[in-house]
Amino acid sequence: MDQSSASSRIAGAVRDLASEVVFALQSGDHLSTVCGAAGIGEDDRTGIAAVRVIGADLLLPSLLYGRDPHPGDVAVLQRAVIDFPPRAGGPAATAWSHWAMESALGTPRMGETVGEPDAAWLEQAPWQAFTHQLSVLAPLARPASASAVNRVASRRPADVARGFVRAVRRRDWLQAAGAGRWLATLDGVPDTLGLAAGLDFVQLMGGQDPRVALHLRAAGLIRSGQAR
Repeated sequence: MDQSSASSRIAGAVRDLASEVVFALQSGDHLSTVCGAAGIGEDDRTGIAAVRVIGADLLLPSLLYGRDPHPGDVAVLQRAVIDFPPRAGGPAATAWSHWAMESALGTPRMGETVGEPDAAWLEQAPWQAFTHQLSVLAPLARPASASAVNRVASRRPADVARGFVRAVRRRDWLQAAGAGRWLATLDGVPDTLGLAAGLDFVQLMGGQDPRVALHLRAAGLIRSGQAR
């Protein structure tokens, strides 16, 4: 299989997975398996790669509704953690994404700062780069998450708001949705932003992308107080 064909298959699997996560978020169904509905098993290499892209959001419905995830989804996410570890010297965001998956699985590192990757690189990042990196790490934007990334984000809500507006103007709907999801978790968001209307606009313009829809649905649940 050539590289372009493999990439196309992974992209399709990512869309299928994201669609199933959105469906579970909409229905509140915690009994069905997201991976099973998307046709992904523990031996599906393409599917496992797609799970690595979705990351901790594979278990987002159970995390937001405070319910146990399906064992099949847990097994597949564990496989992704094992098969796709972060490379030494790789991007910090990749290390954080991997940590988020481990945390979602409930490893002993959950809630601990000792095992977290370094987040100092975010402290002084320009607001444009800061918003971009947060959007990549949107799976960390959930209630009761107390990671170092969340703590940095809590100190820079105005910068995330600026980044959200910039992403909307650039029609980067995935980044806008990720930034909007973060804003749903933060205190001190400027009232002048009009976040609710902004999220509705992103839904209208980019909501056909399942990954965009996933972040927007998560933001909606968080803002409504339905998420734990």
